[in-house]
Amino acid sequence: MTETPPEPIDLARAQKVLDAQPFSRLVRARITRFGEGAATLEIGAREELRQQNGFLHGGVLAYAADNSITFAAGTTLGPAVLTSGFSIQYVRPATGARLVAHAVVVHTGRRQAVVRCELFSVTDEAGASEEDGRTLCAIAQGTVLSTA
Repeated sequence: MTETPPEPIDLARAQKVLDAQPFSRLVRARITRFGEGAATLEIGAREELRQQNGFLHGGVLAYAADNSITFAAGTTLGPAVLTSGFSIQYVRPATGARLVAHAVVVHTGRRQAVVRCELFSVTDEAGASEEDGRTLCAIAQGTVLSTA
C-alpha cells in the first residue's frame, strides 16, 4: 500500500495551523505570506510583549524567527515538519508598532531544509512606505526536518 502525499497548504490553512498553537494565539501572530519557499509572520507590538526598556522582548523575536522558519520550510518539505535548531543574532532593538519575520528557504533536500530569516521592526507611520518604515532588528537561520 502506498501513502497518499499530504494535501498542500495554502495561506488560509497555514493561518489555521498557526491559530491551533496556544502560544501563537497569545502573541496574536498572523501569517501574511506563505508559499514558494517563503513565509512571513507578523506580530503587533503590544505593551505586554515588551521588556523593561520598552523594546519587544527577545523571546518574541525568537518565537517569530522559529515559526516563520518552520512555515517557510513547510512550503518545500510538506506540512509535517519540526525545527531541529536555529540561531538568532539581535542587530538592534525592536521598537516599532509591529514585528515582521520574513523567512526564505536557502536549501531543501528530501528530509531537511535550511532557512534564513530577517526580522524587521515596522513603524507604520502615515505616509511611510513599507521599506522606509522598517528597520532590521535580527537575523536568524535554522534547520527544519520533515517528520513524515
